[in-house]
Amino acid sequence: MATFEDFMKLDIRVGEIVDVEAFEKARKPAYKLKVDLGDDVGVKKSSAQITDLYEKTDLIGKQVLAVINFPPRQIADFMSEVLVLGVYGESGVVLIQPDMKVKNGDKLG
Repeated sequence: MATFEDFMKLDIRVGEIVDVEAFEKARKPAYKLKVDLGDDVGVKKSSAQITDLYEKTDLIGKQVLAVINFPPRQIADFMSEVLVLGVYGESGVVLIQPDMKVKNGDKLG
């Protein structure tokens, strides 16, 4: 079982998707995202398998939650720096996002 202290080690922040590209070299369909996580963190890159439910143009400006303190992960020729969070639904991955606009970089807590 994970403890509350384990959960508190995760640094989960709100970020705004500012750029989206198709990730042609990924094994499974994915996008390359650039996520603005506020002044303290900056813009970080993430690979996201969210092509089933989201078009590239629908993602620009969308706020999402991301874990920012996992080590970077090499995916094909791309270094994913943060993990954008989503729920595996029947039709594909649904992004987790605040239901009201908040400041980029705000921390889940």
